Amino acid sequence: MAAEIVNPRSDSSTVGGTAGGAGGKTRGDTGPEGGAEPLDAFDPAFALHRGGKMAVRATVPVRDKDDLSLAYTPGVAKVCSAIAEKPELVYDYTWKSSVVAVVTDGTAVLGLGDIGPEASLPVMEGKAILFKQFGGVDAVPIALDCTGVDEIVETVVRLAPSFGGVNLEDISAPRCFEIERRLQERLDIPVFHDDQHGTAVVTLAALRNAARLTGRTLGDLRAVISGAGAAGVAIAKFLLEAGLGDVAVADRKGIVSADRDDLTPVKRELASLTNKAGLSGSLEAALAGADVFIGVSGGTVPEPAVASMAEGAFVFAMANPNPEVHPDVAHKYAAVVATGRSDYPNQINNVLAFPGIFAGALQVRASRITEGMKIAAAEALAAVVGDDLAADYVIPSPFDERVAPAVTAAVAAAARAEGVARL
Repeated sequence: MAAEIVNPRSDSSTVGGTAGGAGGKTRGDTGPEGGAEPLDAFDPAFALHRGGKMAVRATVPVRDKDDLSLAYTPGVAKVCSAIAEKPELVYDYTWKSSVVAVVTDGTAVLGLGDIGPEASLPVMEGKAILFKQFGGVDAVPIALDCTGVDEIVETVVRLAPSFGGVNLEDISAPRCFEIERRLQERLDIPVFHDDQHGTAVVTLAALRNAARLTGRTLGDLRAVISGAGAAGVAIAKFLLEAGLGDVAVADRKGIVSADRDDLTPVKRELASLTNKAGLSGSLEAALAGADVFIGVSGGTVPEPAVASMAEGAFVFAMANPNPEVHPDVAHKYAAVVATGRSDYPNQINNVLAFPGIFAGALQVRASRITEGMKIAAAEALAAVVGDDLAADYVIPSPFDERVAPAVTAAVAAAARAEGVARL
């Protein structure tokens, strides 16, 4: 690989800032109203983000004319010609084998919604440094100034020769489903919408361990999911693929069921796959006797609905910053409680999944990420907990150094087993 993407704060060569004042305040900086004080003076988050959170540096030296002749002309021409004759050599002699494009259109950014491509960049930079920190994978933020499905697909297809994989990020539903499907059909590199599949993988891992803790299997459980967007749809399908007994999904109008006449094509398909119990009506009604609540929608679930769940239930309330069920309420009724927050036990955090999934896929030059690879990732993640399993420890910490290697190895092995690996 010819360059490495780094967090500039971890590189001593960048201490003191870069051109434009990155790294600290400079005289003449102005705040949002043109005043004398920069935003850095009021909030440490702005100080950390000043100048961006990442940079690109060379991984080979260019100290003299001999180095220059190898890194650039004339030496580079030999490598270009070899790749032209044998295209697969691009993986050996460029960064393609270890770099991912993090692509967004800024339409569904965290809990902020449709804030546009420029405003999404701090999140995409953050995603890129998480790839590096937790999976050793280089990633490049790409924020697109277009929202049409055709435009996004065509743009990413044309960018794809530079990358070994594509991570779609913060693209609103239902467009995200079609964008991912069409890109994977046209590209021979992994395309992964983390809002869908990363969330689903970590949820499955936590659910497997919660079931093990309480002496049950996935097949014993009936779940209710609040939210029929990208994450809710993906979690429902993935849990059923993994063997969950039954799941009903609720949107703003109630349970997604075949008797509704207001469903989008995505929700019609979801209705055909879920809700074997034939439930209809509200989310609260569906929770009566349910074993699992999974929240990926925001809002608040009334306490009586939580109290109506089955004995030994699991509450995974993952909305940020405000869980659908406050942990203090959930603990009154549930055997296992998880959230999306780092200040409570059992955080359902995508960073447990996506770095290792991509690292494993890139390691074997996989052409796609399959259901089997995702299930392998979830099983490996659950196995990290091992004999330490407890009600407040059904999922490991993102800072557990065992996580990424375990997920990477499992995904690489599954890719080979499923016939999508090229190494």
